[in-house]
Amino acid sequence: MPSRFRFTIAARDGAARTGAIEMRRGTIRTPAFMPVGTAATVKAMKPETVRAAGADIILGNTYHLMLRPGAERVARLGGLHAFMNWGRPILTDSGGYQVMSLSELRKLTEEGVEFASHIDGSRHMLTPERSMEIQRLLGSDIVMAFDECPRADRPFAEIEASMEMSMRWARRSRHAFDAGGVHAEGAALFGIQQGALDEGLRRRSADALTAIGFDGYAIGGLAVGEGQAAMFATLDFAPAMLPEGAPRYLMGVGKPDDLVGAVERGVDMFDCVLPTRSGRNGQAFTWTGPLNLRNARHAEDASPLDPRCGCAVCATYSRAYLHHLVKAGEILGAMLMSEHNIAFYQQLMQAMRDAIGEGRLAAFTTEFRRDYRT
Repeated sequence: MPSRFRFTIAARDGAARTGAIEMRRGTIRTPAFMPVGTAATVKAMKPETVRAAGADIILGNTYHLMLRPGAERVARLGGLHAFMNWGRPILTDSGGYQVMSLSELRKLTEEGVEFASHIDGSRHMLTPERSMEIQRLLGSDIVMAFDECPRADRPFAEIEASMEMSMRWARRSRHAFDAGGVHAEGAALFGIQQGALDEGLRRRSADALTAIGFDGYAIGGLAVGEGQAAMFATLDFAPAMLPEGAPRYLMGVGKPDDLVGAVERGVDMFDCVLPTRSGRNGQAFTWTGPLNLRNARHAEDASPLDPRCGCAVCATYSRAYLHHLVKAGEILGAMLMSEHNIAFYQQLMQAMRDAIGEGRLAAFTTEFRRDYRT
């Protein structure tokens, strides 16, 4: 049986790395992009289609699954993998991001966060211990420590206090995860570095997490409105602060050009709702940049979305047909556009893995930036 969790770096090219995470439910090739299945579904896609597009792992969300259908119910039905028919690894976000994004509905204390459900207003308490319990009930393979994620434009003292509390929550998450019995024996726990854009705070956070000890380390608190230049400036120092032999996961990122720049800076894992959300809204990602299929210029275009793309959508359907589906609001349009976008993201990751392995990442990124127009 494969190991519980083993990360191997196969090749390096500058700060970039390519390798693999081996887990009991399968191998995750890195750099990896994880499609987001927030509520036990990658929106508008069947699990087998997600896998056929090239995804090795998907993401689920503790907060949303806690509210609906409920972690205890999922556990009674055999766990999240059986519930949604996804037999490969699943990473579950801890719910920490919702501490920020749903700030109007929360009460934050040292103990944790009390939420008012965005669905029905019911009150729920989410603590590091409860987050670990929910992720254990879901049966996820990679569990995220519970944290708070303040916006980068908050005052320094507020960001510092938040980071320090997140580090205390990280230790509580570690203890609660380790008490998880059989699940803890088969799963992995990732800590989350915080500190917004400040190098000193990022260093203190990384040191605290390393002292606790995790299987992998996420870079949190980015892609929350600070802009690409500020994100890249932070990634110029943040990944290198984390243990070299563990995977580095940039949470909530991002656009294709974000992924390329982050891989150059040493990031191994990503997730983002963008490919499916954009697909549902008529935007396709291609090797020459995003396309708006609502645009009338596609109405009689018999060419594929992207001649360089090898996905089933590009092999079968024309821009004209996809334009029609999108304009008509047909469900099939959302399905096909999402399938293409997820496949494109996976092709982009494979291209970067190949380039790193062959020592030609700089040439690849030069070509990518030449052709890709935002």
